[in-house]
Amino acid sequence: MVIGILGIIKAGAAYVPLDGNVVSGSTLRHVLQDSSSTAILTFRKFASRLEHSAVPAIYLDDFKCECLVTSECKNHFNDLSVAEDSVYVIYTSGTTGVPKGVDVKHGNVTNLVCLAPGNLSMAPGVRVSQLMNIGFDMAAWEILGSLCNGATLCLRGKTSKEWRAVMKTVDVVIATPSMLGPHQPSAYPNIKVVAVAGEACPQGLADEWAKTVRFYNCCGPTEKTDERYLFDLFVNDGSLMFNTGDLGRWRPDGTLEHLGRIDDQVKVKGFRVELDGVAAALESSPGVKVAAALLIEDILWGFVAPNEVDSETVLSDAAKIQPYYAVPTRLTVMKEFPKTSNIKTDKRALRQLALDEIAKEKTSAKISEKAEAGPVPVEKWLDIPSLPPPAYIQNAGVSPTSTSSSVSSIKEKPLALEGPHEPLVPHKTQGHLLRNIRHQIFSLYRRLFGIVFTVNMVIFIVTCVRGASVVKLGEIVVANLLCAVLMRQDYVINAFFTVCCSVPTSWPLAIRRRVAEVYHIGGFHSSCAISGVIWLLLFTVKATQSLLNGGLVSPATLAVTYWILTLLVGIVIFAYPTFRSRRHNTFERLHRFLGWTATALVWCQVVLLTNDFKEPEQSLGLALSRSPAFWLLSVLTGSIILPWLRLRRVPVRSVVLSDHAVRLYFDYVTTKPGHFTRISDNPLMEWHGFATINEPGKSGYSLVVSKAGDWTAKQIHNPPTHLWVRGVPAYGVLRIASLFRRIVLVATGSGIGPCAPVILAKKVPLCLLWTSPDVRKTFGDHLVDSILEAAPKAVLHDTRRDGKPDMIQLTYRLYKEFNAEAVCVISNQKLTRKIVYGMKSRGIPAFGAIWDS
Repeated sequence: MVIGILGIIKAGAAYVPLDGNVVSGSTLRHVLQDSSSTAILTFRKFASRLEHSAVPAIYLDDFKCECLVTSECKNHFNDLSVAEDSVYVIYTSGTTGVPKGVDVKHGNVTNLVCLAPGNLSMAPGVRVSQLMNIGFDMAAWEILGSLCNGATLCLRGKTSKEWRAVMKTVDVVIATPSMLGPHQPSAYPNIKVVAVAGEACPQGLADEWAKTVRFYNCCGPTEKTDERYLFDLFVNDGSLMFNTGDLGRWRPDGTLEHLGRIDDQVKVKGFRVELDGVAAALESSPGVKVAAALLIEDILWGFVAPNEVDSETVLSDAAKIQPYYAVPTRLTVMKEFPKTSNIKTDKRALRQLALDEIAKEKTSAKISEKAEAGPVPVEKWLDIPSLPPPAYIQNAGVSPTSTSSSVSSIKEKPLALEGPHEPLVPHKTQGHLLRNIRHQIFSLYRRLFGIVFTVNMVIFIVTCVRGASVVKLGEIVVANLLCAVLMRQDYVINAFFTVCCSVPTSWPLAIRRRVAEVYHIGGFHSSCAISGVIWLLLFTVKATQSLLNGGLVSPATLAVTYWILTLLVGIVIFAYPTFRSRRHNTFERLHRFLGWTATALVWCQVVLLTNDFKEPEQSLGLALSRSPAFWLLSVLTGSIILPWLRLRRVPVRSVVLSDHAVRLYFDYVTTKPGHFTRISDNPLMEWHGFATINEPGKSGYSLVVSKAGDWTAKQIHNPPTHLWVRGVPAYGVLRIASLFRRIVLVATGSGIGPCAPVILAKKVPLCLLWTSPDVRKTFGDHLVDSILEAAPKAVLHDTRRDGKPDMIQLTYRLYKEFNAEAVCVISNQKLTRKIVYGMKSRGIPAFGAIWDS
């Protein structure tokens, strides 16, 4: 886009910068018409937003970048512009709610970027960062300033890592205070000049950076209107000064104290907003007779009357006109507005009403924090510059004392991931090798696997050295196989989760984050299974030697043993993650039928082996009753059979949500948050596990089936009336949510299913991030509305409309802003691992399914 801007200026034209991620449709249409633009320079990802535009679009990504600069070009360059020509036009929200353009001339820009101090010492060889969003007037300072002075413009990427990398290589940085705040000057010894603008700069930030760099706290108004330029009375030489519209006073020490704005134009999150335009947008909603907007403690407040209007409708209507940053974060609905003595709206009274409410909330927040109950004050996490801020809505009478509050949300607005306020994700802790060893190679699952396997191998080596009877070896084989089966038994799984999740939230987080990894118990299953196969191999060798040396082992026992070994080795091979993920249904069938066959053969083996080694005068029945292997195998078999004893075909009520999803309702049992169950239409061939959704106060449960293969597609296109179920509902990873005082839930697509019961239960303060293509179209209004009602702070991102966001950045942002203790992720395998590792490697407790079996 920098090349595009340069080309426009060289052609003698002016550019109108708009951020396609955040600009509303109505603003886009108005700007195109009002500016009389003859062309649109953009990227293909925004093509859908221009479908109804009559202005031709030029897509930069359609062109191959080639160096076309020749000596002829250099020698025949024509300067097509003069000082009075427009270079760019910045649009702000207007006093009537209609955006208005501010025409910036070449002369104005040249004065800024070519003269001191505005040039910030830019010169050939000096590196300048390009961090600002193109929709900001400050971006022109970076881009045009560096190019006009022959400096090197260093473009940032989209991720915080790329931002830091650029900042570590530049000499000059132009930023907003919010952008600069997370950085320490000591981390950037290369930076020599810093200029901040766009919002008030904290004194501490200025003092800190001014120790090591030349620091400028700037005010750069874009507007150029004749009435704002006055003769400079301080020098009285005919020069002009600019009336910024700010209120200030001289201090005794000769400095100026800034007291705010005297007009209605303010900066919200670095964007220029006119409060009258915000009020006009609120008044556009049917039923609103009067509206006002104020910026109070850096939060945009809206006030509307009368109090019969629907708050969410007002905010939704305003969002259709204004970009997200110009939609009030807080909305007060009043019976009527307070008036001044001359019958005008008393904005001082409105401001005081808001300040009183803020003071009340801060007091309540302190009490809540001490009691560790309830969420942090809304405004503490709402001020997320690039996220759609949920609105805090309150109803009030004229008197500031008669207020009551309720929380709502501006739902399903796009997430603007680019912009000057993108928070920086901190560096990962420890070195690359060490953190990979800690969080990936030696995950708890693998540590449990390693412990059990090591113990087995130590005993195995000792047994090989000292020797052991074939019977003892057989008992060890069965013991390992029993442990492997039990670790997949629903009742055992539920017992593990119940014990671990009974830890109270008053215990240290260091303990709770450890027991929360209870879902890694699959490490026991895998290790015992593989150890059992290795022991069986030793058993087979010993039994073969016994037969060849004339021992007690019979040929029938040995033959059965070889069959068992072949089957179990096959199960282990087919359980390899690569094969299992690509051929899941095949794996399930092989695992089931080979396992059943192997179990039957083990019974034959135990009986034959017992018969081989029993005393001559002893009956087989008595010998079996005294055999540990017999009883271990009995428990193993009972564990396998038990779920099938609860096999039943149950009625289903199907509600097709879209061509991508169906919701199935069951009433044979009521589940709990964190439960999952298995369903099938052919119980011998395949089973599919789904998280259950139980709605508080209602019996039964439901689940969401999303299209992910032939079987799920069949349920959507041919909704079932009956399905098979077996066993009891078992706990899954989100059972651990109750271990934490505050959590962030991250769901993609149908991952909302496991999250829904935790959200609807409202027992754990949480913040939800749900990304999916068009959630309402895919999953229906009922589910989406119930989620948003229970989690009004939920952030919904439409990946079809707005593209895929940076999930690491968003998750970290919500974790910090919500002051959460942990992050739980329900997504596909690749993204779950990415987010969990991204959080853990930064010291944040994070949990997600591990697909271990």
